[in-house]
Amino acid sequence: MFTIYKHELKEYVKSLLVWGICAGGIGFLCILLFSSMQESMESMTESFASMGLFADAFGMSQLSIATLEGFYATEVGTIHGLSGAMFAAVVSADMLSKEEDGHTGEFLFSLPLKREKAVLAKWSAVMSHILLFNLFCLSLYLAGIFALGGEMDFCRLFLYHGMQVLMQFEVAGICFCISAFQRKNKLGLSLGLALLLYAYDLIARVVPDLAGYKLFSPFSYANASDLFSTGEIYMEGTALGLVVLAASVAAAHVAYGRKDLAV
Repeated sequence: MFTIYKHELKEYVKSLLVWGICAGGIGFLCILLFSSMQESMESMTESFASMGLFADAFGMSQLSIATLEGFYATEVGTIHGLSGAMFAAVVSADMLSKEEDGHTGEFLFSLPLKREKAVLAKWSAVMSHILLFNLFCLSLYLAGIFALGGEMDFCRLFLYHGMQVLMQFEVAGICFCISAFQRKNKLGLSLGLALLLYAYDLIARVVPDLAGYKLFSPFSYANASDLFSTGEIYMEGTALGLVVLAASVAAAHVAYGRKDLAV
C-alpha cells in the first residue's frame, strides 16, 4: 500500500511544481506589486465598489482593494482559488481510470493487495499533493507579505487557506469518484467541472434568485472576500461540502471494488 502511495506521489511531482510555481509565483508578484499600486488603488476604490454586479461577484463591494487584505482577497484569492481547484481536478481526474486506460492494471491487481487498499493509497496521494500545493503557495504568499511589511489579519488568512484545502478536497473527491467509474482518462471533464463550479458561484452571487443555492458550489464556503470581511465560516456550505466529499470518496471505494476491470 505504501509502495502505491509513494509511486503516485512521484507520478505527479512535475504537475505539483508547475502548478505551485505558477499559482504561488503569480500571487507572490501581485503582493509585491501592491505597494506600487496602492496610491492608484485608493483613488479607484469607490469606482470599483460601485460597479454593481461585477463588484459583488469579485468581492470588491465588501473589501477595499486599497488595503492589503482587500487586495489579497480579490486578486490573490481569485488566482489561488481557481488554480487550486483546477490542480485538484488534475491530480484526481485519472487517478483510478489510468490503470485501465494505460493497461497497467494487469500488474497492479496481481499484487497481494485488496482493491480498497489501492484506492485508499491513491486517495491519500491526492490529499498529500493538495496539501503540498497549498503549503508551497502559502509559503510564497507569506514571503511576499513579510517582504512588503504590510498589515494582515493572519487568523483570517489561515482560515481562508484552511477552507481552500477543504474546497480542493471536495473537488478532488468528485473527480476521484468520476475516475472510479471510467475506463478512459477524463481530464477535460474534471477541469470543466472545476470551472463550472467556479462560474456557478460567481453567478449565484449576482443573481438574487440563486443566492440561497450558492452552497451547491464548494467555492461558496472558500470565498476569500467573505472570509476576510466577516471572519466567519459559511456553515451550510461547509457541511454540504463535507457530505459530498465523504460520499464521493466512499462511492469511489465501493464502485472500484466491485468494478469489472479491464487489463
